[in-house]
Amino acid sequence: MSVTDSELSILEAQDAAVASAIEEERRRQLGTLEMIASENFVSRAVQEAAGSVLTNKYAEGYPGKRYYNGCEPSDKVENLAIERVKQLFGSECANVQSHSGSTANQAVFFAAMKPGDTVLSLSLANGGHLSHGHRVNMAGQFFKIVNYGVSADNEQINFDEVASLAREHKPRMIITGGSAYPRLIDFAKFRTIADEVDAVFLVDMAHFAGLVAGKAIPSPVPHAHIVSSTTHKTLRGPRAGIILSNAEWGPKIDKAVFPGLQGGPLMHIVAAKAVAFGEALKPSFANYAKQVIRNAQTLGEALVSKGLRLVAGGTDTHLILVDLRNYNVTGKDAANALEHAGITVNKNAIPFDPQKEWVTSGIRIGSPALTSRGMKETEMRTIAGWIAEVVKDPTDESIQKRVRAQVGELTANYPLRADE
Repeated sequence: MSVTDSELSILEAQDAAVASAIEEERRRQLGTLEMIASENFVSRAVQEAAGSVLTNKYAEGYPGKRYYNGCEPSDKVENLAIERVKQLFGSECANVQSHSGSTANQAVFFAAMKPGDTVLSLSLANGGHLSHGHRVNMAGQFFKIVNYGVSADNEQINFDEVASLAREHKPRMIITGGSAYPRLIDFAKFRTIADEVDAVFLVDMAHFAGLVAGKAIPSPVPHAHIVSSTTHKTLRGPRAGIILSNAEWGPKIDKAVFPGLQGGPLMHIVAAKAVAFGEALKPSFANYAKQVIRNAQTLGEALVSKGLRLVAGGTDTHLILVDLRNYNVTGKDAANALEHAGITVNKNAIPFDPQKEWVTSGIRIGSPALTSRGMKETEMRTIAGWIAEVVKDPTDESIQKRVRAQVGELTANYPLRADE
C-alpha cells in the first residue's frame, strides 16, 4: 500500500517527528511551484509500488540467477521492468538495478575502462554532470578526465573542440549529456568522432529521458554504445537509475552493477520503475512530453520579454538556463528570493561564469513538475512575470510576500498529479 492518510496516522503515533516532516514536505510540494529541472511528481501507482512489501526482500543476482530463495515475485517484477524499458527505448539490453544515475555511470565506467583510462566529457561549468569526471567525484579521482565545452558565440557544444581533443588524447570513452544543457545534442556527430578514435560512446540522458520516451526529441539509443539515465526527472518514475546497451555490452554492464558495485537491488524501487515504464508507454505520456517542451519554451520567451537572457538562446528541452547579469543579481540571491516567494529553482553556473560555483550568475528552471500538475502556456507566462518581479529586486520582501500569496491561489487549483 502507499502512504495513505491511515498509514500516516500509524507513523504519527509511532514517530511523530518523522510524520511531521513528511507532512511538511507534502504541504510544501502542494503549495509551491516546483521548478527544479530534475524534480517531478510520480503517480499514485508508482508511489504505491515504491512503498510496497518488496522493500523487505533481498534479491541479489538477476532473474533466474538469484543468490537467495523466495525470489520468484522479484523475478517477475524485474523482468517486467526490463522488457518495458527495452520496448520504451528500443534497446537490446537493459539493467534496471542501479540505485541512481551516478551509480549507473560508475558501473559503465568500470565495465568499459580501467582506472587511469582517459574520458572526454562536457565540463560541469558548461552544463555537464559531476559523475562525468569532476575532480571531487569518484570518476575524477580514478580516471583521467579531459573536458570539452561550448562555443562562446552560441553557448552550444563545440564539435571542433570535441574532435580536436579526441584526436589528441585518444580517450577510451566519450560522454555527452548533462544537467544544465538546454539544447538538442547531435548524437550522430558524437558517434562519428568516437568511432574515429575507437572510443566507447556513452550518452547520459538522465535529464531528457522522458522526452525521448515520449518521442518529443531524438533518441540517443541508435547512436550510443551505452546509454545511462535516471528514472525520475522527465521520465516521472522513482529516484533511481538504468543502463541501456547493445548485446555486446549488456553482460559487461550486468557484471559491473552486480557484483561489481552493488549488493541486492532495491526491489520496491525496481517495481516502481516497472510501473513508470508502463505509464511512459501509454499515448498520454507522449502528450505530456510535448507539453513539457512547450511549457519550457513559453516560459523562456516570457522571461526574455522581461529583459532576461537565456543561455544558448533558448531551449529544445525541459529546462532553461537564465543569465541574471542583466538584472545585476547572483544566482544564489535569486534562488533564495524565489523560494521565499514560493517558487523553487536552483542557482546554476552559466558558461564562462565570472562568479564562484556557490554563487553563480544564473538559475536553472524546469517545466516537468508543473506540467505534471496540468499547467500549460498561460500559467507559464504568469509565472514568468512573478519570477521577473522577484528577481529584479531580491531584497524586497513585500514583493515576495505578494507573489507567495498569488502562488498559493494558483496551486490551489492544481493537484500534484493528474490522477488525483
